[in-house]
Amino acid sequence: MNEPTTPERGDAADDRAPRRGASTRHGTPIRYFITCENYLEVNANLDTYTRYLDAHPEWFTRCAAPMEVKALDAQSYAITIGRFGAFDWTVEPKIGLRLMSQQDGVYWTHSVPVPGHEHPSYDVDFRSSMALKEVPPSHAKDTTTSVKWTLKLAVAVWFPGFVRILPEKLLQSTGDRMLGRIVRMVSERFTEKVQRDFHQAMSLSIPEQSGSRPWDEAS
Repeated sequence: MNEPTTPERGDAADDRAPRRGASTRHGTPIRYFITCENYLEVNANLDTYTRYLDAHPEWFTRCAAPMEVKALDAQSYAITIGRFGAFDWTVEPKIGLRLMSQQDGVYWTHSVPVPGHEHPSYDVDFRSSMALKEVPPSHAKDTTTSVKWTLKLAVAVWFPGFVRILPEKLLQSTGDRMLGRIVRMVSERFTEKVQRDFHQAMSLSIPEQSGSRPWDEAS
């Protein structure tokens, strides 16, 4: 199976680097990048699960709790993630996310500007995909749907002067650890909450996650 290709979002010299709003900041930001993936399985066929996902206004805010969520339009949300900090400096990140319609069994999500909000200290480029593949029934279980979730996240941080006096390696390693913690707390937990919410809504049991993954099989 070929990996899906991210839809074009405009030309850029460095496709990974956050760009929006960078011209209003002074100095050079420290950049952090993380890529991760996760696998889940849902106890329903592909059509049933896609109908649930397409109705995201009904479940997105509930699954994102306790994060604060505000709908921007029919496909986009502004999310206040929480308060994080180090070295006596704190920030409360807010990010806009657009949930794209399904394309060939893949749901894309990417960051968008939040009207009236441009933080002087950070910029985020969030790109994720959720690919679905139906798994035929076997003697042991009914039809299920396998989910492969992938995230590519780039963050630029403009630290204040009293923080920038610290060694850059220390700022880089501390930021890497903090970003990893945010991803675990937010993105992975959110994906699992969506899985649980779906099964509760359909009165289905959550299947045990098997070791076999249809994504590893040649198609």
